[in-house]
Amino acid sequence: MFNKSIFLTSSGCSHRLFSYHISEVYAFYPINEREKQGRWGGGSCKKGELHMEEKKPKARREYKDTVFRMLFSDEKNLLSLYNAVTGRSYEDAKELEIVTLDNAVYMGMKNDLAFLLDLHISLYEHQSTKNPNMPLRDLFYISLEYQKYVSDKSLYSSALLKIPAPVFIVFYNGAEDMEERTELRLSQAYEHFEGEPNLELKVMVLNINAGHNAELMEQCRMLKEYAQYVARVRGYTASMKLEEAVRRAIKECIAEGILADFLRKNRAEVEMVSILEYDKEYEEKKLRKAEYEAGEQEGLNRGLAQGIVETGCAYGVSKKEILERLQERLNISCQTAQEYFAMYSGKKIS
Repeated sequence: MFNKSIFLTSSGCSHRLFSYHISEVYAFYPINEREKQGRWGGGSCKKGELHMEEKKPKARREYKDTVFRMLFSDEKNLLSLYNAVTGRSYEDAKELEIVTLDNAVYMGMKNDLAFLLDLHISLYEHQSTKNPNMPLRDLFYISLEYQKYVSDKSLYSSALLKIPAPVFIVFYNGAEDMEERTELRLSQAYEHFEGEPNLELKVMVLNINAGHNAELMEQCRMLKEYAQYVARVRGYTASMKLEEAVRRAIKECIAEGILADFLRKNRAEVEMVSILEYDKEYEEKKLRKAEYEAGEQEGLNRGLAQGIVETGCAYGVSKKEILERLQERLNISCQTAQEYFAMYSGKKIS
């Protein structure tokens, strides 16, 4: 696989960033193929008019759309959403340019929407489950966007290269409770972190479930109606098969004028995508349940191990006997037993 490193230059030193992760996580083409793939355009641009060439890179992996991305890939709908989020009042959808990378795939998923407007690059994502790793994911995404943006420029130039300022938004409509607005920070993932972070990335998560962020929903009719459609599907799946729930939700929404034009035009595709989307959501819930149960067992093992080790040490039991007790009670390997001993013994005995 092609291994492309990104470098940040500071005080004459080059620092390798994401070399392994970018090469393994993303399906990415060699740098010498850029001319075939297209890139963000250079040259002079008016405000909000950073252009991208017509040619687009081909994805190496097939990607199934979501209803959210289908709906807001329409520039007029996306502009309405942008205005609602920012409080702006843009009217001409031609000022907005969608620059979502077709070949940036991470863990079977990609960023829903990336677009340029008013010298900003906004990354919008829809999530039906809580994901505290969005800042890290967005860091990968924006790195590729910026790499594409400066692909025909020199990072060793004496002139400062200007790049569009990033904005990261997640629209959440999952079943778990969440506050109206939640800010996620990359620095929350740092281990042994103190002081101000040298690298920070903030993601704003907006809850778009019924009863949340009412002003935002009223400002963007498409977002409000999308949330209503999702609520119908989710509600009906509690009492009927998924396929039947989706078909009923679509039929009722068309009859009631909820996303009516969009659903009429894309009925078959929305039905297929919705079924795939909610099947995926169900599988993710099962995975999280399994992870939780595994975590519970690990927590139980640690608690028992701590009691065995500390009690043994307090009563002068030999290390060998404590290790044997750990293996017997917890049904673990000798290596794991030694790890627990090192963790809780305080090196009281050898």
